[in-house]
Amino acid sequence: MSVTFQNRAADENGGGKNSTMREKSIEQKLVKAVKAAGGICPKLVCPGFDGMPDRMVLLPHGRLGFVEVKAPGKKPRPLQTARHEMLTRLGFKVYVLDSPEQIGGILDEIQTP
Repeated sequence: MSVTFQNRAADENGGGKNSTMREKSIEQKLVKAVKAAGGICPKLVCPGFDGMPDRMVLLPHGRLGFVEVKAPGKKPRPLQTARHEMLTRLGFKVYVLDSPEQIGGILDEIQTP
């Protein structure tokens, strides 16, 4: 099951340096929210296997999800989309996060059996 929580609104900063800072800020809020929920949110680094989501969300009771963090209004690159589809076919939940307001919904989805 794959659920995409993505705001389709245009990025008012045009995708420059401010977009990167916004992405980092969203990612930091995700990590903080996961910790508050009793989980961990390690950065996913896969040398030689590009396109994997940015973060694994590991929550109590064996709940796992993958989260791709994007600047507001940005979409995953084609390789990222292909990796998301591969993980979804394997039965994992994959989310695209581009707004801090989506974090609660994503965590709720991951915690739902």
